[in-house]
Amino acid sequence: MRDELAIVEQIQRDLQDVRWPGPEEIRARARRRSQRRIVVATVVLALGGVSAVAVAAPRQSPSPAQPAASASPTRHEISTDALLQPADLTQPVAPPSYPWQLSQSGLGEPVRLDSMLAECRTSQGLSLGWPMSIVSRSQTLLRQHPPGPRTEGDALVAQDLYRLTPEAATQLFTGLDDMIAPCTEWRSVGQLDSAGVISTIEVVHRWSVTQRGFAGDDAAILQDLRTAARDVKTGQTDGDAPPPEVLAVVRVGDTVSVLRLGYNGTEAELHRLAVAAAARMCAAANPPC
Repeated sequence: MRDELAIVEQIQRDLQDVRWPGPEEIRARARRRSQRRIVVATVVLALGGVSAVAVAAPRQSPSPAQPAASASPTRHEISTDALLQPADLTQPVAPPSYPWQLSQSGLGEPVRLDSMLAECRTSQGLSLGWPMSIVSRSQTLLRQHPPGPRTEGDALVAQDLYRLTPEAATQLFTGLDDMIAPCTEWRSVGQLDSAGVISTIEVVHRWSVTQRGFAGDDAAILQDLRTAARDVKTGQTDGDAPPPEVLAVVRVGDTVSVLRLGYNGTEAELHRLAVAAAARMCAAANPPC
C-alpha cells in the first residue's frame, strides 16, 4: 500500500505541471465525442436491422392530425446534469476542477456491477450476464481535502450511469436473482504473502439482494457479506470479518445507475443517494420523467 501511495504522490506532482482544460472545454469536447459516437452507434444498429429509434424508446406512429415533428425527441447523450451533484451528499465535496473528479463518457460498455461478483461467476465457468450499454458516463466524487496527497479513502461515491435499450434495462432487474444465485455461498481461495511467508487463504462471499423497488422505476441494493480470511492449512482466521460491501442499482426509463460508496459508507446512506440519483436521472431518461 505504501508503494501505491508513493506512486499516487508522484503522479500528483507531475499533474501540477500539466495544463488541465477548464470544465466547459472538457464538457464541450465530451459532447463532440459523444455526438460522433452516437452517429456510429446508429449506423451499426441500422445495419443490424434494428431501428435506432425503436431501440431507444417504444415505437409510436404519429396520428394523421399531428405531424411527426411535434413528437418529443429521443435523447441519446448523457449530460453531467443527470449525475449526482455535490449538493446531494451530506459531506463537503472537492471542487469539480480536481482532475480525478472529472466525469468520463463511454460507448458500448457492459453494465459493470462488481468485480468480485464477476470473479465469482467466471470462476464457475459462467458468463458475466452483464448487458451492454449504448452510451455511458461515470464520475467519482471526492471529499473536500486540504492540499496534499490523496488516498482511496477520499472517495465518497462512485457512479456509473448507462443508457441501454428499454428491454435490456428492464431485464437487468428481472434477472438479478439469477445473476447472484451462483454466488450466495461462494468460496474465494487465494495466496497471502505475510512477511515472506506464503499461505493459502479462503474467504466465503454471500451475495444477496437486501432492498428492492425503493427508487425510480426500479432499484435494488446488492450486498456481499464476507467471512474473515481463513488459513486453509491451519484453519486459523485473520482478524474479524470485514464490513459488508454494498452497491445500488437504479433504473429510470432506459437509464441505469450503479452506485458504490467509499470507505465507511452505510447502506442507509447508499439508499438515500440512490433515491437522489433517480431524481437526477430524469434529465437523461427516455421517456422523460
